[in-house]
Amino acid sequence: MTEAYIYDAIRTPRGKGRKDGALHEVTSLRLSSQTLNALKDRNNLSGHAVEDVIWGNVTQVMEQGGCLARSAVLASDLDERIPGLAINRFCASGMEAVNLAANQVKGGAGMAYIAGGVEMMGRVAMGSDGAAIAVDPSIAMEQYFVPQGISADIIATEYGFTRDDADQLAVASQQRAEKAWKEGRFKNSVITITDQNGLTILDHDEYMRPQTDMQSLGSLSPAFQAMGEVMPGFDKVAMLKYPHLEKINHIHHAGNSSGIVDGAAAVLIGNKEFGEKYGLKPRARIRANAKIGTDPTIMLTGPVPVTEKILSENGMTINDIDLFEVNEAFAAVVMRFMQAFDVDHDKVNVNGGSIAMGHPLGATGAMIIGTLLDELERADKEVGLATLCIASGMGAATIIERV
Repeated sequence: MTEAYIYDAIRTPRGKGRKDGALHEVTSLRLSSQTLNALKDRNNLSGHAVEDVIWGNVTQVMEQGGCLARSAVLASDLDERIPGLAINRFCASGMEAVNLAANQVKGGAGMAYIAGGVEMMGRVAMGSDGAAIAVDPSIAMEQYFVPQGISADIIATEYGFTRDDADQLAVASQQRAEKAWKEGRFKNSVITITDQNGLTILDHDEYMRPQTDMQSLGSLSPAFQAMGEVMPGFDKVAMLKYPHLEKINHIHHAGNSSGIVDGAAAVLIGNKEFGEKYGLKPRARIRANAKIGTDPTIMLTGPVPVTEKILSENGMTINDIDLFEVNEAFAAVVMRFMQAFDVDHDKVNVNGGSIAMGHPLGATGAMIIGTLLDELERADKEVGLATLCIASGMGAATIIERV
């Protein structure tokens, strides 16, 4: 089978995802097209250079509706002969785009692809697409649906994580992100977003709060306690599913959960012949990818079974992985991953994560693959694994290896 290589990976800065955020006036289409243009220009791509653009985004309504991938191609400087495919695997949409592209290359369906995603959470509200799993009683009641924040608190309760545990991980995420930016660890992958006159709108992750400490986090109220205990009483739903839990311990809040932000990311994936044609040197090969379905109520445990699956299918163990990117959707997700595999935090999210920088749903999966690649190069490591939990109970993972 043909090898699939990563030739480049870029991302936008992550905007605050609010009306006062720098990217609020930038549409999903414009952010996507600027990202595609940056990747094209950096790699001197011309003509029908790639077979397709596979673009993930989660809330596919309004400006993110239709086939946003095709619209982004037409709004960019890419050749109009390049089509576009919009996909949605919730929080793993950007990663699934990369994995689909890699598998297409491996199978011989074209020499190269651009894959990634976008989410403008400040412009298109999360949940505004009215997902059936949340709003249709015929499935929501049968599957004991609860919001993700409740799911995160169930994980904390089930596996014994305290509020202090979660807050300590959040402080570490902020400190690591600040250090990464100060040391320029993102300088080769983060592009600058400009306005129509070419003036800079944003060139750094604006959501970060490096002043965060245990004291400031301690003043925050649990974000999901009211919806769990009062109305609409999701704790009761959870305990119908898990009767061994006498009470849900609500430990998550705005400071130890991922931030609502705007952002986009793109990865250039191709075979050996593609690199030779355009004079590009591959940075890593995509060694493996996997996805899995999990319990839809606790919902966010997917990184553990999908990692077990990808390692088993490829004859590897956890000790074969040098670095990990585990999306910080909520603190408990990362803590459960480290607990399950007895992995030291020094190997996980070493440059901070979504708690510090934010989680632009459709883009994050591609972002963490790029972050992982950059860090493998910087630290002179060989093999990395990126993984995400996914809404409604799924998990996705990608293993990359430097070449």
